[in-house]
Parts: sequence; C-alpha cells; structure tokens
Amino acid sequence: HDTLGAAGNPIVKTPVLDALAKEGVRFTENCVTTSICWVSRATLYSGQYLARHHFEMLGKGRTVNGTEMKFEVPQNETLYSLLKKKANYHVGHAGKLGLWVELDHELNFDFFTDEDGWHWRIIGNKMWHVTEKNTADALRFLATRPKEKPFFLNVAYFATHAVDGDVRQYMPQNESMSMYVNDTIPIPATATEEAWGKMPPFFGEYNEGRTRWRWRFDTPEKHQHMMKNYYRMASEVDKSVGLVLNTLRDQGVLDNTLIIFTTDNGNFHAEHGLADKWYPHQESIRVPLIVKDPRMSPEFVGTTNDEFTLNIDLTATILGAAGLDPLPSMMGRDMSVLYRKGGIQTGAAAQGIPKISASNDERHYINSASDGQGKYHSGSESSWRTEFYYEHPMHSNPQYIPASQALVRKDYKYFYWPNFHYEQ
Repeated sequence: HDTLGAAGNPIVKTPVLDALAKEGVRFTENCVTTSICWVSRATLYSGQYLARHHFEMLGKGRTVNGTEMKFEVPQNETLYSLLKKKANYHVGHAGKLGLWVELDHELNFDFFTDEDGWHWRIIGNKMWHVTEKNTADALRFLATRPKEKPFFLNVAYFATHAVDGDVRQYMPQNESMSMYVNDTIPIPATATEEAWGKMPPFFGEYNEGRTRWRWRFDTPEKHQHMMKNYYRMASEVDKSVGLVLNTLRDQGVLDNTLIIFTTDNGNFHAEHGLADKWYPHQESIRVPLIVKDPRMSPEFVGTTNDEFTLNIDLTATILGAAGLDPLPSMMGRDMSVLYRKGGIQTGAAAQGIPKISASNDERHYINSASDGQGKYHSGSESSWRTEFYYEHPMHSNPQYIPASQALVRKDYKYFYWPNFHYEQ
C-alpha cells in the first residue's frame, strides 16, 4: 500500500501516481476483503465477497460433490457485462484477467487481452516485457474505440507480481536497471526472527509465506536485490499510467474520465518473516487507491481519506459513474459519496440504526456492534463503515496456506484461524 511516493515512501519513484493523488483523493485505509489475486479480481467483477461469489480456487472456483463450479456469477451480472449491455459502454480489458476461466466475450468485452504469469516473452518477432505489452494493448484500445460511445478500460497490469517458481522473481525492463542502484531499501521493523517466532504455532517452515520469504528475503543482500527489482517494476507501471493519461489528454477526454488506480492485494516484504499475501495483517490487506473523478467537489481535490474503503466498493462506484445502480447481489457502496456534494458523515457513531433496515438506496444496514457505544458499524445511508470482515480460504492444506478470518477495525483486529480453531 505504500509503494508510492505520495504514501511517504522515500525511495520508490512514482511521479505520475503522485501527481494523480494531488488531482484526486488518495484513500489511505483501502483494503481488500480477500488478499489473493483471483479472488480479489472475482470480487471486482462481481461486487461480492468470496463468501457469495465462491471463486476460491484459480481456474476451478469451488468444488461441490467433486464438480468444479468455475465462475458462478451469472455472465450478464458482471461489471463488464452491465457496462456493455446496460450502459452501452465500449468495454475493454488489457492485462491480467486473473481467473483462468473464460468469460463470455460477447457479453463482457469489446476488446480483450489476457497476459498472466510472465515478465518476458517473445510474441511474433519481438521480445516483450509484460508491462510494455499491457501498455501497448491499452493504447490500442484507446486508439480504436468508437469516439461516439462512452468507454470503460481495465488496464490490469501483471506487474508487480512475481513470476512464481522463477528464482529471479522480479524481472524489470532493461532501461530500468540503472534505477535504485545506489539506494538502500529500509528493512521493515518486523522483518526479524523474533517477529516470525510470534506467528501462530502452526506457521512452520512449510508455510508458503515462509517459503517465499526464503526465495526473496532470507539474506540482506537478497532483500536489497529483490526490493530494488520490485521498485523498478513499480516505476515502470507508473510510467505506463502516464502514457495512458497522456493519450486520454491528447484525445480531449481526460477531464471527463473517472480514473481509478488500485491493486488486487498487498505484500509482505519480510514483515513477520513472510513474503507475499493471504493473511489478515496490514501489509497483506491494505492496498493503494487513488481516485480522480470529474464529479469531485473542489474541497476534496488533493486530499487523503482514511475511511475503510474496500475492493467490493469499486464495482458500485464504477457502475454509479456510468449511471447504473448496483445489483441487489452486490455488497459494496459507491465511494463517490465520500468526495461529492460535501461528502457524508464519517468516523461517527451509528446511533439508532435498526437491526435490519431498508433504506432509500434499497440497501440493508445491520445494527452497530454491541461494544463501542455505536462506534463500530458497517455503515448506514448517512455514515461510512468503521469495521469490516476479512476472509481467506485454505489452499492445499492448513500447513501450506491456512484459512483465515478477521474482524478489522482501526484500533485492533480479531483473527480467527478456522483450521486450527485458533484466535488472536
């Protein structure tokens, strides 16, 4: 979440995204509800928690009575399909779809490319870097879109994801290799054996987070090498965003376009003796979010917002900008209420909210928690959530990636590890 200059990172160079934050709102407590790429992307496409969309395993979804259920959300109820069929948008996807399950192209896309799992590849007679390819595809969409129609484009960069199984992990473009050569990347305070020893007793050396820590961070030299390449790839994404924004500017539509920058999961960079994601810790669940919206009230431009925004909110926000209401099955909220028309009540007690109440926006809001005198709640029509639920399924077996659940608040978290009936 803090691999941004705008977020206070003193090393990484992200001038385009830093400038974007000054032109919009940067959400400092934005989180994902499940920290793994395919679940998080299924959440974007559906507007639903994993518990509702059920896409728990890459390429398979959930398995019921031996049958792989694949992507269970009706194809005419995805974000893409609603924009294409209901709002009459020209819809494109350039980059990582992240499901390994085919979506109906006629229902969902006017333009589609899917690049996943690689950093360098020969395509035709050219050696491509994946970020270079993502950029070229995004610019091709913008060049060929019908100018009389509104459009939606998801530029789904594969970077800064590592190439799983490749000992090099992060492989930047050649032109970036001179960056960060003379920098020293700070080691996180919790990147210690003591912090690793405080993890639950079932976190052993076979845990996938620990395995990937050995791939990337088990020596100071390796830590520096990996993080510099990671930062190089982040700077490459930043440069690509600049090319996309410049094209929108050249086409005369930048100032009338909603721009959202975010990611699908966070990363441990050796904190707690771990690498990658999955678990309910801050490093794993917090992700960057910058929104530049032509509808934004002037007083919010260039500000930060510390409310709990979630990836389930992205779907409702995008649909709202296109003039559509979220479907009843969708579980997020339109974030634009936080920066339009003076915003809504934030950080306040949700006193007097009935246990289950239908509201003018046709959502149902449950009552606030029994503790905190109304301080902790999932929001109301006039207030934003102050707590949320996190979930992650088990993968392979409990020693590899154990299932986790959490109640997340600003002042503390409750963790539950269901495979072991263990609480923190």
